Amino acid sequence: MARMMRAQVIEAPGKMVLKQVPVPEITPDEVLIKVSMCGICGTDWKIYKGEYASEFLPMISGHEFVGVIEEVGSNAKGLKKGDRVAVDICLPCGTCYYCRRGDALLCETFTQLGIHTDGAFAEYVKAPWKNCYLIPDEVDALSAAFVEPLTAVMQAAKKMDISIASSVVIIGTGLGILHGALAKLRGAAPVIVIGRSESKLRLAKQLGADYTININEVDDPVAEVKKLTGGVGADYVLESVGTPETYEQAFNMVRRGGKVEAFGICPPDQKACFSPYEFVLGEKKVSGSCAGIGNDWGDVLTLLKYKRIDPTPMFSMIVPLEELEQALHELRTNKDLIKVFVDPQATERKILR
Repeated sequence: MARMMRAQVIEAPGKMVLKQVPVPEITPDEVLIKVSMCGICGTDWKIYKGEYASEFLPMISGHEFVGVIEEVGSNAKGLKKGDRVAVDICLPCGTCYYCRRGDALLCETFTQLGIHTDGAFAEYVKAPWKNCYLIPDEVDALSAAFVEPLTAVMQAAKKMDISIASSVVIIGTGLGILHGALAKLRGAAPVIVIGRSESKLRLAKQLGADYTININEVDDPVAEVKKLTGGVGADYVLESVGTPETYEQAFNMVRRGGKVEAFGICPPDQKACFSPYEFVLGEKKVSGSCAGIGNDWGDVLTLLKYKRIDPTPMFSMIVPLEELEQALHELRTNKDLIKVFVDPQATERKILR
């Protein structure tokens, strides 16, 4: 008789059911992980509402997780039962044009664990053993569960390739707060974070921003950036909101010769306007970054181990698995919440900040 576990299953858009389902059975190339903690991401809301990956329903979402290995496939190397691991959720094919070029994030059949396959809003999840990264003893479970979003921030920082003493503007105070923290770590000066929430802007300053701009209190955020950068604009601008308006602001804030890093995801039918004339004669640049992959996990764990970055002030609360659907709605209505985690073993919620 199959072992059973508790899991939150999205059966259809807007319909999530806590139910007993079989514990995943692993292949020789996989491990079974007992979930310790799983963070709630904005993508989880989109899957729940049927706005993203709806063709994969019914499924168990949840991709920002940490856990302890329960079973090890016969082909696995360097892993054993009881190891704490974080998991690279990316599942590229490895053989298409883009994978062969080393651009696995652009894989023609790209999928991700917990987004396109069953994930970690459950007691157990399975994953390829090659995607597992051992967690240093110095890294606590909450920070380890936050590795996946940090890898996205890490990948964007690598793509942006900030020079020391360069001015950097971050638009957005979700992951934008961490983009600002990592920009400071790379030697940027000044680091400017723009947003709407005063509490989140205070947190951005706590984690390293030199200046913050509340767009509810200024007429023109572009003009404010120009004031803080000697009238020329920022060397780098990273957009971390995902609206045409904020992308247009980013294009206007970047100095001649500067670079815009596109990170926030807009709906596919939305367009932003910019002047090709300004980009050509101003020699402006733009690049995109959507996720972390591969050893971004190892790099982030190293930064956490040596406390080069501390995401814990962003952690808002932990909820039991039974409260996942409620927490998804709370994250939409309570703008002071930043990161909420699900603990499958918890029986009541715990407020962290």
